[in-house]
Amino acid sequence: MRTTNKYIVMAIGLGLVTLSACGSSSGPSDSGGDSKTVTLVSHDSWAVSKSVIADFEKESGYQVKVLEDGDAGQAVNKAILTKDNPQGDVFFGVDNTLLSRALDNGLFQSYEAKDADLIKPEYRVDEDKHRVTPVDTGDICVNYDKAYFSKHKLTPPTSFADLIKPAYKNLLVTENASTSSPGLGFLLGSAAEYGDDGWEDYWKKLKANGVKVVDGWEQAYNEEFSGSAGGKKAKADRPLVVSYASSPPAEVIYADPKPTTAPTGVATGTCFRQVEYAGLLSNAQNTEGGKALLDFMLTKTFQDDMPMNMFVYPVREGAQVPEEFTKYGPQAADPETMDPAKIAANRDQWVKSWTSLVLK
Repeated sequence: MRTTNKYIVMAIGLGLVTLSACGSSSGPSDSGGDSKTVTLVSHDSWAVSKSVIADFEKESGYQVKVLEDGDAGQAVNKAILTKDNPQGDVFFGVDNTLLSRALDNGLFQSYEAKDADLIKPEYRVDEDKHRVTPVDTGDICVNYDKAYFSKHKLTPPTSFADLIKPAYKNLLVTENASTSSPGLGFLLGSAAEYGDDGWEDYWKKLKANGVKVVDGWEQAYNEEFSGSAGGKKAKADRPLVVSYASSPPAEVIYADPKPTTAPTGVATGTCFRQVEYAGLLSNAQNTEGGKALLDFMLTKTFQDDMPMNMFVYPVREGAQVPEEFTKYGPQAADPETMDPAKIAANRDQWVKSWTSLVLK
């Protein structure tokens, strides 16, 4: 998730059990363009426990190199522009809001990862060609700063409709829908809520109510949002932010000392379900290493490790969800969703209209 969602994540090392065989039956080779290094291209929220990566490298024989390339939207666009001479072998972080753009531009080649049959059915896509592998899921939602609303004796918003009320004027910060994955998810959530004919009118009202738009999640959450650890230090003045349902547990886990309750909450009626995928790049140099890495992302070891590093939910059946997630950041019970075909048919025009409406 997400976009997407790096807090202090590399500080944690879970020391999980050694991986069993987790990939292609082929080992590393210096022939056919393959090498002992496999390169993962990702948005800047990729994170995994050092011990888990070390186990994969020891078991497979491949060394993993990671290239982080900004917010998810930026990373996908760059991957498409460089697809003929890609930066790496595997791309991680394209989500359901941008998936059709990646597929239509031929970004990925077909590969069905080992244990793909253990992916929960609701997250499977492209099952005839297997160009992408679902890796994680999460909910894009408005978060609120509990202390602000308590201090001002104001009830936090719970829905899209609440956000345009005068009581919440100049309180919300969101991300640019043309450059940011959570920003686009929030736009699609509003389109799912208000329909093709109603979302623009909603955004006119949201703009009139003082919504602030910034480039990406890092800036919105860590610099503008008063409820985040970073926001408190920066004296941020926006107590509402488009982030994730899993953001409140992160605020608990990385606080010192740890609070007994999360300092932030989620407006559950504003959530949009996001799924992130990884794929073998069409012109990958190390295809065998890329296949092994994709297999690795579906192992129970990786899927169990992932939530506490990237603050997203696993997609593999039987993978463990941390207690902190169920206590402080449960998945939305009834999130907005949208058929991938509808996203593909409307996304670019909606983003163009949104940009003209909100940014000009």
